[in-house]
Amino acid sequence: MDEASLAHVLDDDERDTFERDGYLVIEQALDPSTTARLDRVARALDREYRDEPGVTEFHALNRHDLIGLDDEFLELVDHPTTFPKVWGILGWHIQVFHTQLLVTPPAPAGATPGAYGWHQDNNRMNLDLETEPQPRVSVKVGYFLTDLPGPRMGNLCVVPGSHRRGRPVVPLGEQPDGAQEIVASAGDAIIFDRRLWHAASSNVSSVTRVFLTIGYGYRWLRPKSAMHLDDLLPSLPPVRRQLLGSHTSANAWFDPTDDDVPLREWIRVHLGDAAVRP
Repeated sequence: MDEASLAHVLDDDERDTFERDGYLVIEQALDPSTTARLDRVARALDREYRDEPGVTEFHALNRHDLIGLDDEFLELVDHPTTFPKVWGILGWHIQVFHTQLLVTPPAPAGATPGAYGWHQDNNRMNLDLETEPQPRVSVKVGYFLTDLPGPRMGNLCVVPGSHRRGRPVVPLGEQPDGAQEIVASAGDAIIFDRRLWHAASSNVSSVTRVFLTIGYGYRWLRPKSAMHLDDLLPSLPPVRRQLLGSHTSANAWFDPTDDDVPLREWIRVHLGDAAVRP
């Protein structure tokens, strides 16, 4: 793993912000050339989608299972400016469990502005777990590949602090108290708790919004993406293999050996024993 990660380890102020708000914005997490390359790959996938029968200029692309489609996506799984924040929040016993690309073109004239579809991530998890508030379990890193300088551009909308409030109950067409639209520059990233109430706003601008996410959860969490990567895994360095599902046995998801979780040793070597304690 890139030792540049050591310059981006989660600090106390960032941890406090994340715990308070349920999300953390990382400005210029991606350099301009990386942002441009990812944007080109995303738009190429969007063009393929536009050629499918029944897809109009107004449909939004929602593509999962990005790893393996292009090397640019693979480079994000342990990106040095964001991944250290992820293991700073969740610890070392983690994997990538979901990837998603969203390309949101301008809505048709007369579209209703505002956010829609308020939710917490992971669907049934919110019904099956008994505690309130529920455990965190997973986070997402979202990368902004287009400039979103104002609201109503298909922005990610959030309610700060809602990750500790329980499930959202928001009547159709209404907005929860405290809702905010995240404005960002291309190359910025946001890390957010899966329990955070969030939604997308209608894109009533003239700009096509491109946004992609990498979801991280504990290794015992069943992947939400297909993750058919058996041919790719042997060629990857150890930490990437861990993140993409390498394991020594079925029980290793719950009782890992050192070979299952090389991230633990990497953190121990570079940051000391205290950094890998529960």
